[in-house]
Amino acid sequence: MRSGKFYWMMLFFFTSATAFAQEGYNIKLTLKPYKNSQVYLGYYYGKIKAVADSATLDANSNTVFKGKDKLPGGIYFIVSPKKEILFEVLIDKQQNFSITGDTSNLSENLSFANSPDNTLFFNYTRSMAGYGKQITEMQGQLSSAKNKTDSTRILEKVKALNLQVQDYRNDVAAKNPNSLLATLFLAMKEPTVPPAAKQPGGKYDSLFAYQYYKSHYWDGVTFTDERLVRTPIFEPKLDKYFKDLVSPVADSINKEVDWMLLYSRTSKEMFKYLMVHFVQKYINPEYMGQDAVFVHIFEKFINTGEADFFTEKYRKIINDRAYSLMANLIGQPAANLEMMDTSDKPLPLYSVDAKFIVVCFWDPTCSHCKEEVPKLDSIYEAKWKKEGVKMYGVLVDGGQDKWRQFIRDHNLKDWMHVYQTKAQSDADIAANKPGYKQLFDVYQTPTLFLLDKDKRIIAKKLTYQQFDEIINLKLKNTK
Repeated sequence: MRSGKFYWMMLFFFTSATAFAQEGYNIKLTLKPYKNSQVYLGYYYGKIKAVADSATLDANSNTVFKGKDKLPGGIYFIVSPKKEILFEVLIDKQQNFSITGDTSNLSENLSFANSPDNTLFFNYTRSMAGYGKQITEMQGQLSSAKNKTDSTRILEKVKALNLQVQDYRNDVAAKNPNSLLATLFLAMKEPTVPPAAKQPGGKYDSLFAYQYYKSHYWDGVTFTDERLVRTPIFEPKLDKYFKDLVSPVADSINKEVDWMLLYSRTSKEMFKYLMVHFVQKYINPEYMGQDAVFVHIFEKFINTGEADFFTEKYRKIINDRAYSLMANLIGQPAANLEMMDTSDKPLPLYSVDAKFIVVCFWDPTCSHCKEEVPKLDSIYEAKWKKEGVKMYGVLVDGGQDKWRQFIRDHNLKDWMHVYQTKAQSDADIAANKPGYKQLFDVYQTPTLFLLDKDKRIIAKKLTYQQFDEIINLKLKNTK
């Protein structure tokens, strides 16, 4: 059972709620001491919490959540009039049951009628509270352990308690194999790597252990079980898998994303959830180069019509972002920039001959540019120039007068400064060509790109310090 403040969130990326089977739900609730006040039935959608229904308690603390359409299975929760989550409820096939509780002591004064799943769940959560208290106490004793022997003894007790928890779950799942709780326990279970004696050569092999753990990580999960989507269990498990067990390079991530999406396609809700999760994760990724995963998903699934659940507004955001990223993926040749220099002479990007080119999109009126561009010039003058780097600065906004003044004031004399004329911009629009902002995904300034001698993109949207590390690494590897 979980408690805490309930935050209202909206799922804006779907066209509509799930289409439910025509059976309906009828959940009677008695919740003392609340009277004549609103309560809510909430649900999880990954890390999001949302409202499924609301009802008003009468003068006797009674109410009913009911609807003509059956609720999707998963973990739900009751929210108090104070917008606090009071306790969780399992909802599966049986959706006609009663709950009686008193908030003065929910751990004791909570019962369910006509819901074996929730009776099991309540007994489990009460038992886990006891185990959790013991484990917390043991962990607290670690800080005051006098020696290694005491620490080892405490850790062994914690390990034994964790084993008891797992045994409890295994026992419940074995006795109730068709219950939602059994499904949740299987999803929570982590692989146990065989002991060293059973590994190749009879000794611990870290590669074998990793491969075994990874290959058995999803043993308890069925990617067509839509109930997992509406739990707080599945998304953390998914995040852990990609963080700890999948190489962060785009090709490796693409393989994992593909098999999950292809596996889940027969389950509309699971497919929808995974699609949205991966789009949100990689449309603006944590690590450089992972935007290629988003482009891959767009080309293979979204642009082929398989993601028909996005709203028109969200689909436009996705389409625009995908087409902006396609032209500037790591390892691809950068688009040529047909620009004019400060003397209004042509100075296209592809005319620059250098071991490395730093392309800086900037604005002389941008506060961040005012701070970063002089620093960028300092490292260029002190170091990069001698290493074969050339600077190609592109005016984005701010006006030519301020641009030229900034160049003079900060003595940016060794840069190649360029801008696009209005005539060039109008010609691109007339020819229906993408502009340079789209080709280089420039939506803020300064934006930096690092190109090699063949104008291929080595890095993008990093700090100049990170660019320096990459240049050093590239120079070291060529020696």
